[in-house]
Amino acid sequence: MFILKIENAKMEFDGVTLFEQASLEIQENERVALIGENGVGKTTFLKGILGQIPMKEGKITFGISRDEIGWMMQDSDGDVCLSTREWVESEHLELSQLKRELLKSQEEKRLDDYNQTLQKYLDMDGYQWEVQVEKTLNQLGLLEPVWELPFSSLSGGQKTRAKLARVMIKSPKLLILDEPTNHLDTETIEWLQDWLSRYRGSVLFISHERDFIDQMAQMTYELTEKGMKKYQGGYQAYKTQKDHEMKSLQSLYEKQRQERKKLIDTIQMYKNWYQQANAAASVRNPVAQKQAAKQATKYKTKEKELERLENERVEKPQETPSIQASFDAKDFSGKRMLDVNQVSFSYGTHLVLREVNMQIKRGDRLAVIGKNGSGKTTLLKLMAGKLMPTSGVITRNPQLNIGYFFQELENLHPERTILEELLSLPNITQSEARTILACFLFRKEEVYKKVKQLSMGEKCRVAFVKLYFSGANLLILDEPTNYLDIATRERIEEMLVAYQGAVVVVAHDPYLLRKITNKVAMIGNGKVSNYIGTYEEWEQHVSISPQSQEIRNKQQRLEWELAELLSEEGVEAEEQRLEKAKELKQQLEQLKSMEE
Repeated sequence: MFILKIENAKMEFDGVTLFEQASLEIQENERVALIGENGVGKTTFLKGILGQIPMKEGKITFGISRDEIGWMMQDSDGDVCLSTREWVESEHLELSQLKRELLKSQEEKRLDDYNQTLQKYLDMDGYQWEVQVEKTLNQLGLLEPVWELPFSSLSGGQKTRAKLARVMIKSPKLLILDEPTNHLDTETIEWLQDWLSRYRGSVLFISHERDFIDQMAQMTYELTEKGMKKYQGGYQAYKTQKDHEMKSLQSLYEKQRQERKKLIDTIQMYKNWYQQANAAASVRNPVAQKQAAKQATKYKTKEKELERLENERVEKPQETPSIQASFDAKDFSGKRMLDVNQVSFSYGTHLVLREVNMQIKRGDRLAVIGKNGSGKTTLLKLMAGKLMPTSGVITRNPQLNIGYFFQELENLHPERTILEELLSLPNITQSEARTILACFLFRKEEVYKKVKQLSMGEKCRVAFVKLYFSGANLLILDEPTNYLDIATRERIEEMLVAYQGAVVVVAHDPYLLRKITNKVAMIGNGKVSNYIGTYEEWEQHVSISPQSQEIRNKQQRLEWELAELLSEEGVEAEEQRLEKAKELKQQLEQLKSMEE
């Protein structure tokens, strides 16, 4: 049974077509991802489904009532006067109104009104609904002290959680989510994945988080300005199918191009023969006339073949425009770039980091991970010199040149144009600025847009342009890809892989961390613990149960003992060594069988 069907949708913004011929279908209990470039109109498409923005063309058919749809949009900030709990509860308009009336009649001691309202509230299971609200808020990490805070005062991550709570309480048959993982830490994303996987309903979501799409999507739709295409599975499956599709199209295009050239050459050859035969033909030479007619038939047949080929012509596959640049690092001849010694940091009386010790060396690619609020951004700002330690010392090598990217994008000036922002850097000519801006997909008149008019994705690209010119040998990056589409994320990853300097990065994107990091720093309860190995190795490490880890530790000790034993010298002890080695090998075999 289908839940939602959209056929040939077309939508515009300020008279400009965003996309057309977009069709999508969602079945009962299906999880569907919607992906596409920044600015193509994904959020607009969702608003078109919900009737918030009219579609220029197209047909929408619902298999459920509109009351059974729940949605979470990026820009749904709501009434700034409401507390967080009130804002979440306001999703159920009737019950939230009854609750307010109940409290008001109680305060004003209007007993009859109170009893009537209470009966309505009980009939609608109002108190059970309140329990469900509290349970959902707690599950999403919004604990009781937050409930009475104004919704407008919450952090980005807290707002995302509140929006999720609001939509989850409704238990709709179709959930529509716009970037549901924005600002969430890894633990909450994993909880959300688990919740959605058990959710009894259909889900349509926009996301640029490839790992989240892999975990959740049974179907992936890609929206482009020319329409919508459907792919089975999550992001990895989409990527495989898309690559195969591009190769097939390229192969077909080349085949048609060669066939077209061959047909044109053949037609020209038959035409030449026809002209020669026709010139030699006369009424008295029927053989030449027949030959001329034969060549005319041949080239006309080939012309029809060419016409058919042109009608079925495949356009040359066009790759999505992407950033065409790379980061350059200034030379760094030393080994140690930055030392953090016994560093603690507090905001007032609130201790965030306690006695942190770590080093950044040349070639390090460090992932900094931890829950929201654990101090990741604070640690990065201490490294970058944006904050000073409450105690302890951070030593920076004199050769060190830091380039940084923080979520707040505080190094951008809202009133400047993109071009002015770049020309504010030392020794940059207008020609150089425009060239590199084009490499970062800011072309022609776009460079005159003011920073305050840009989307978050565009602002991120401007910040990366400034990083490009920094010549930094250490990049400190706080959620660098949060607002970027998938294609741009992948290009940034390639740039970071090729970058010759060191990198310290905070991100909740496992794809990014798996691709670029070789060390992991975990922050918890103000302390930092270090793991030497890639993020992927760390994922495997933490997924091991304590029992399995104990077996592996014993295994490593036995392997070390065996290696030590076999490296000992002395003929007189040979027999005992072999006996001991045999015993160690047996113990190792036993441990391996336990692990299996």
